[in-house]
Amino acid sequence: MKRDHWLRVNDALDPETDFVEIYRNLVMHEFPWDMNQSLSFALFRTYAVPGIGRLLDETGEFTQRTQKRYDDTALLLEVPTRLGFADPEARAAVRRINQMHRAYDIPDHEFRYVLSTFVVVPKRWVDEYGKRPFTDGELAASVNYYRTLGKHMNIPDIPETYEGFAELMDAYEAEHFAFDEGGRRVADATLALMLTFRRAPKKPMEAFSRALMDDALLEAFGYDKPSRAVVAVSRSAVRLRGRIDGLRGPKPGATRVEDLPWIRSYPNGYRVEELGTFPAGCPVPHDRG
Repeated sequence: MKRDHWLRVNDALDPETDFVEIYRNLVMHEFPWDMNQSLSFALFRTYAVPGIGRLLDETGEFTQRTQKRYDDTALLLEVPTRLGFADPEARAAVRRINQMHRAYDIPDHEFRYVLSTFVVVPKRWVDEYGKRPFTDGELAASVNYYRTLGKHMNIPDIPETYEGFAELMDAYEAEHFAFDEGGRRVADATLALMLTFRRAPKKPMEAFSRALMDDALLEAFGYDKPSRAVVAVSRSAVRLRGRIDGLRGPKPGATRVEDLPWIRSYPNGYRVEELGTFPAGCPVPHDRG
């Protein structure tokens, strides 16, 4: 296939009606590495909101069973992308997500914020590090995809445009980012897991990871800011990877989450209905607004 194959495929589709197919092409064909990295960073930055990070710490799931929670999240979120929202397995995946969330007193504004990171962070990542930026149609498809996911999760007042999502995310982080010991523990556990994804010395990889974080995120977690040289080298390396990727033709076949080498919890397969946690009522004490 030619290097611009998926660009041409997506340009021929309608982001208002074909948004699942367009988004699937972005995630599983055109930008599989970039989308996986950026969506992981999107979830990671939500831990810097004390209400979110503290709750995840209190459940113990993201600190004691980090690999399984990472895998379950990635696998559940991929199903609607791969199959479309009307598919029975996709409905089961969204149902599992909703069942887990209903066990906790999570305010709507936190749901909206998390949803906004799924739209905004990948776009900004691809702009900075990808082989090309999203087209207007691809960005519109991403917005429509997550607006649909949000509706299936009964999230009210979802932004209608990318600009709305970006404004929501930036304003929310400016107001809510703050240090919390629980959020820091969840971030540390997640970062420690991510460092096992590459065969490289731990300390340089940790510095590399922090070099890709913005100052507000570093401050919220209480992480030391890497030197300018480390930041420059790290970010240049990721940009170079994107340029090299742009010179290659598309890989044959689709990249699925379960095929990624760092997804390790289910070597013998899994059932969507059995992913995630099954809390009976709210297992942690909290007073959340």
